[in-house]
Amino acid sequence: MREFSTPLTVEIPSTGNLTDDVVANGREHGDTVVFSRNVGGEWTDVTAAEFLRQVQEAAKGLVASGIEPGDRVALLSKTRYEWTLLDYAIWTAGAITVPIYETSSAEQVRWILEDSGTKAIVAETADHRDRIEPLRADLPELTQVWTLDDGAMAQLAEAGAGISDDELEVRRTTATPDDVCTLIYTSGTTGRPKGCMLTHGNFMFELGVAVDELERLFGTEGASTLLFLPLAHVFARIIQIGCIKGRVKLGHSADIANLVEDLGNFKPTFILAVPRVFEKVYNTASQRAAADGKGKIFARAAEVAIAWSRGQDTGKVSLPVRLQHALFDKLVYSKLRTTLGGRCEYAVSGGAPLGERLGHFYRGIGLTVLEGYGLTETTAALSVNLPDAIKVGTVGRPLGGTTVRVAEDGELLFKGGQVLKGYWKNDAATAEALVDGWFHSGDQGEVDDEGFIRITGRKKEILVTAGGKNVAPAVLEDRLRAHPLVSQCMVVGDGQPFIAALVTIDPEYFPFWAKENGKSGKIADLVDDDDLRAAVQEAVEEANKAVSKAESIRKFTVLPVDWTEETGELTPSLKLKRNVVMRDFRDDVEALYSH
Repeated sequence: MREFSTPLTVEIPSTGNLTDDVVANGREHGDTVVFSRNVGGEWTDVTAAEFLRQVQEAAKGLVASGIEPGDRVALLSKTRYEWTLLDYAIWTAGAITVPIYETSSAEQVRWILEDSGTKAIVAETADHRDRIEPLRADLPELTQVWTLDDGAMAQLAEAGAGISDDELEVRRTTATPDDVCTLIYTSGTTGRPKGCMLTHGNFMFELGVAVDELERLFGTEGASTLLFLPLAHVFARIIQIGCIKGRVKLGHSADIANLVEDLGNFKPTFILAVPRVFEKVYNTASQRAAADGKGKIFARAAEVAIAWSRGQDTGKVSLPVRLQHALFDKLVYSKLRTTLGGRCEYAVSGGAPLGERLGHFYRGIGLTVLEGYGLTETTAALSVNLPDAIKVGTVGRPLGGTTVRVAEDGELLFKGGQVLKGYWKNDAATAEALVDGWFHSGDQGEVDDEGFIRITGRKKEILVTAGGKNVAPAVLEDRLRAHPLVSQCMVVGDGQPFIAALVTIDPEYFPFWAKENGKSGKIADLVDDDDLRAAVQEAVEEANKAVSKAESIRKFTVLPVDWTEETGELTPSLKLKRNVVMRDFRDDVEALYSH
């Protein structure tokens, strides 16, 4: 049984809570700019002292409105400045934050509010509020609903005018590292979402280690990042808290449509994203180059970037590759870096496997992607590649103070101070996940002699063919999605004689492909088109190179519709809901094996 531990090299506080960072910043570094807000198209700086004052005003409003220590307060909003402000205000009032994705359906909102026993909620828009109001009759504990677009912040500040600083300080210092600071509900790829109880101490451990080990990101002068992932997800949340801890300038961008413009104006030094974002950036750049008649140049530039990056691992970069890399840096790579604002050197990727090819491509163009691994249950990262310790294709070594073990069945088990306290009101799920002090991740993987972890599949998603072959679908799916024409895919074949796949077409790339190939009509009109199927077949053949013949995709179906969060097949963090796809597309799966 392979096991690897990374020693803890920093001291983790044994007292206090997450609000201490805001107070220390405001009092000791009051003039330091810690946020930049996009107000009416203009980026406006916010100092540490201003942020502390605004947090205190909102916290006083919560106290005056009847929020008691340990009460749950929900946030239903896109990623924006007020989300971060309210998160710290809730903690300052001694309460617990319950994030809800702003895209959640009324039924999902009802379940989280009911299960958590939420007492108050801050929604972003009138639409969000309208989703909540019909539920209130069945939620007797929900006593307050504020709406950001209707002046929630001013209302809280006014309500709290009579609360003294001393009273608030008593509230602020109530929570200890052992106390729960947030209930984050899992995305629910299987069954109803479970509330993960994460403590102040979980975040203090995670960030005490991560901010130290990722000093190149958090510790460089002028460091800044622009958050555009949902703050309801633990991945964005951990970066938010890390930035406040390290006094890294933080910005928020809620609208993906404005992201390129926001990146250009904000000019972050590092970003975080899920692999689908990196895939989209690559595919869009490739598409634009082809549209300009420079498709072959871009393709060659990409191959050189990958070859150059692979050479960094071996210490051998040939002279032709070095010369071409220098040329393409001026012609191609610099333009790609400019789309990220021109100052971005690092990106952190998580939520799903990135894939070696994309990892090498981005490092080759001058953006080192630090791929990591973690879950909601582990306060985000358990492991991460570090600037001076990278193995592309792995998720890095365990963070300091963390141990990984590979169980007999290949499941990855972990120990560390970032592992959750348990699931809210769900002792059975807690007992299943935490066994003898080890957290059972549900993911399968390998650990090499240097401690680098490679994720090989999801334990519960392993397909077993009729011939008894175990197949991890993620390997094939990741490679298939790397093709610009493919949006989503799901590998099937459990109990079947061979492996097959359902494939959806990228609606953004499709018009370009159709024009290039002289096609007219919508995706739904061309699912059986020979040229379209030939293009997807190329993607399938590329994916099959990663596996044995018995594991390879033999047949596929191109679907007339895409899978999205809105249509229910993807979670808010863009993970595939296999049970939903199998239910809604069962006839398509059966057709793959019926003739």
